[in-house]
Amino acid sequence: MVSPLTDPWTTTTPLPGGASGEVLSTDVRLAITEIAGASGAWCPALSPEGDRIAYVSDRSGLPRLEMAFLGQETAPAVLSGPDEEVVSVAWSPDGAWLAYLVSPGGSICAELHMVRPDGSDHRVVAGADPFATVFAGGWTRPGHYVCSIAAGNGPDADVVLVDAESGAHRTLARGGFLAVTSVSADERWVLARRGPRGFRHVVLVDVATGEQRRVLPLDAPGGIACEDGRFGLDGRSVYVRASLPGEPGADRAGLVVVPLSDDGAPGEGRVVLYRPDADLDGYAVRADGTVLAVWTTDGVTRLRVHALEDGAVVREVPLPEPVMPGWSLAADGSSLVAELTGPCAPRALWLVPLVGDGTAQPLPSSPRRPNPDLLVMPVRHTYRAFDGLELSGWLYVPKGVIGPNRTVVSFHGGPEGQERPAWSAVAQSLVAAGFTVFAPNVRGSTGFGRAFMAADDGPAREASFDDVRATVEALVAAGIAVPGRIGAHGWSYGGYLTLVALTRWPELFAAGATLAGMSDLRSFFAGTERWMAAASVTEYGDPVADRDMLAAISPMTHLDRLTSPVLLCHGDRDTNVPVAESVQAHEALQARGGPSELLLLPGEGHTIVGRDHVVELSERVAAWFDRFL
Repeated sequence: MVSPLTDPWTTTTPLPGGASGEVLSTDVRLAITEIAGASGAWCPALSPEGDRIAYVSDRSGLPRLEMAFLGQETAPAVLSGPDEEVVSVAWSPDGAWLAYLVSPGGSICAELHMVRPDGSDHRVVAGADPFATVFAGGWTRPGHYVCSIAAGNGPDADVVLVDAESGAHRTLARGGFLAVTSVSADERWVLARRGPRGFRHVVLVDVATGEQRRVLPLDAPGGIACEDGRFGLDGRSVYVRASLPGEPGADRAGLVVVPLSDDGAPGEGRVVLYRPDADLDGYAVRADGTVLAVWTTDGVTRLRVHALEDGAVVREVPLPEPVMPGWSLAADGSSLVAELTGPCAPRALWLVPLVGDGTAQPLPSSPRRPNPDLLVMPVRHTYRAFDGLELSGWLYVPKGVIGPNRTVVSFHGGPEGQERPAWSAVAQSLVAAGFTVFAPNVRGSTGFGRAFMAADDGPAREASFDDVRATVEALVAAGIAVPGRIGAHGWSYGGYLTLVALTRWPELFAAGATLAGMSDLRSFFAGTERWMAAASVTEYGDPVADRDMLAAISPMTHLDRLTSPVLLCHGDRDTNVPVAESVQAHEALQARGGPSELLLLPGEGHTIVGRDHVVELSERVAAWFDRFL
């Protein structure tokens, strides 16, 4: 690990409270090194035979493609190159190929790679253009992989079929930003999601003519906000996961089935699955007339088998950890390999039986967990916004702490993300350094209904800002936080919200730390990827028509009000939220004599994935708050 005192990518200015780069105690540093240095395994892909598993793991220090037999005790095979930062993997239906996405140098502009399961015949088949971006799709048949590709010169993305053997491309659909979700067995029809954030719909594309039809009409249940669509097993129907109408808080994601006529015309949809207290995060329609459904309620994953006919619960499948971000279903439907995580458990792979009385078993190929004595379990804490809206978050309290404590409020990214009881290296590192951590879900978060998620769109964003102040006041009133000893922290949109908090309520926060946060929404729109800018208009506002509003809600406009020390961290290869967002804020603060430090992490993109950098970042953030709280 590079010392903060000698790291050439760290810009420091002497600040009150001691020399820049003060370190934590040896015991705390060792604890943070073990916590933040913990490895994980994710994105499982079962082989067609069900005897092997391909997945992504960062046990080597960076995310790599690994493969192992399900019960393999020896070291797994590493199939990706030493310089390839792997994002995801999918196994071809005949077992001949593994398709995997690579983020070159941390860039969001991903490449599509192919390799044989024995590690031979590796090739890059899409995205070699440094300005193009490949979005994962799936295999349509042996040798055929479908994905979406966005060129760098515009906001659109085409659906492209890639031949694994020859590398040849065939465009199946174009016209708008199309995120492919399914292709018919005969490759005549494509299902793709299109539209900006929060207002997406699924279209059925005729490959021969290019004609696009909405699967669900705009005024149909789920027609305004669809997440994905898949062809039914009979090829005569489409299943669409979409937000269904209901009272605020009950307007949740469910499943709709739509019949197709002989010429592909969608019929009237029927709601198959819906729960007013949970979102449908994933599903798999099975040949026995049931559907495997992944529900999320209060941030916790619930796995159930339902009857397709009436939605009745056939089976509840217990999980050993509270969050399941990914999974791969066995071909016979009898089991799945789940990517599971919890507050004390980095992402790991488990074999979960779906029939019989068996229990989930961890796969030996998953990395070792950190020492549980270093970790704490958070509790869900609820409170009220100023307008009476119920808010909630996850409260981490160091062992032995009773009563008020110095506290860091940590905001998630998105803003459509959700804080869940999953592994957080930064939160556990802060707890190890003695801080109470509260991770809230302010309005704009997912997991609480569509109205809650859209409650911060455009001009309504001010309401989510008020939730920040309400959060701090609720923590103080509950005897959790100490006035004058409260910090703000966040990643991506959470970094932006941290800067907003420091400029709007400088008296509430004694210090702040951001990671990859926007400082000016106008320059964000100008510098981010074209497709990202186009998709973000409904979330933030139009960069031309709403320019004055964007200026008013941008921290750069109000930096003169910032009085608390702020640590600005960013990966220097980030093209999602360009690194200039942190650099310009730091330079402006320095020109004003403001209290800031800048930490640029070389070779990292929007998400920090290198283990040494995760450790360095966690230690620097903990030391920063230790110094100023």
